[in-house]
Amino acid sequence: FSCGKHPLQLFLPRRSLLASFNHQRAMSTADPTVRTHKHGKHVFVITLNRPAKRNAVDAHTAALLADCFRRFEEDDSSRVAVLTGNGENFCAGYDLSWVAHKATTVNEQEARKLVIGENPELGPMGPSRYNLSKPLIAAVSGYAVAGGLELSLLADMRVADETAVFGVFCRRIGVPLTDGGSVRLPKLIGLSHAMDMILTGRPVKAREALQMGLVNRVVRPSQSLRVALKLATEIAEFTQDALLADRSSALKSTYNATPLKEALRDECMGGIDALLKGEARENARRFVQEGAGRHGSFDDFKSKL
Repeated sequence: FSCGKHPLQLFLPRRSLLASFNHQRAMSTADPTVRTHKHGKHVFVITLNRPAKRNAVDAHTAALLADCFRRFEEDDSSRVAVLTGNGENFCAGYDLSWVAHKATTVNEQEARKLVIGENPELGPMGPSRYNLSKPLIAAVSGYAVAGGLELSLLADMRVADETAVFGVFCRRIGVPLTDGGSVRLPKLIGLSHAMDMILTGRPVKAREALQMGLVNRVVRPSQSLRVALKLATEIAEFTQDALLADRSSALKSTYNATPLKEALRDECMGGIDALLKGEARENARRFVQEGAGRHGSFDDFKSKL
């Protein structure tokens, strides 16, 4: 399965790679550990649903979560995804009780498989090694720590309520970051802030996370999902060709260590491709001839949902 035609997109796992979980196609009712639903026509909501475990992820849940993201990529009507956790927490990381139980019943080679997996495109937390072709927003309440922090870093934006706590809590028990945390965190908040979190493992509350640039919005308790859904709906209303081209360019220049000259060229080429599409040309005509969009108005150019 191809994610699409944008430069950063990877090939996500085909259904055969998750064959043992095929019956989860209707997982919103068949398996409660991960639930999905559509909010309106264009927002795809993914909910971790292990509240008794603070939404910690085991191998089964990781595979289901990865499949949910694959479904989001496949669904052309879904323009933005929102990832959240049921209950008071976003995700407390990998389920160490599951690891501890398995560690007593498997040998070293089997243990490595449990953590690394047989599919190199899947991380222990599931979709953490994906490069998504469409925007993802994380709605965070409570703990987003260890692997849960890493899942939140997969998102383009993070909306946190005042109860949110971020941290590399796996530091205290000697478990390393294996789901992109050491790669994404320095890019998002700078090396100095990232090293503070990675080396100390200390908790970072919502307001400090906002100052660091780790989160984009801080809202009242229990409001993160509502605000994230509103933000996702607003993003879904924009002309998608230009939005996706700009997003792809920003991600490529950030994560692919592209020389400035090449990054500027890629930005230009992606922008030209978007401009040549009919919607952008029609919007430009309306701006010039009809005055649509003047005085800072976005409403005239929002897609009809």
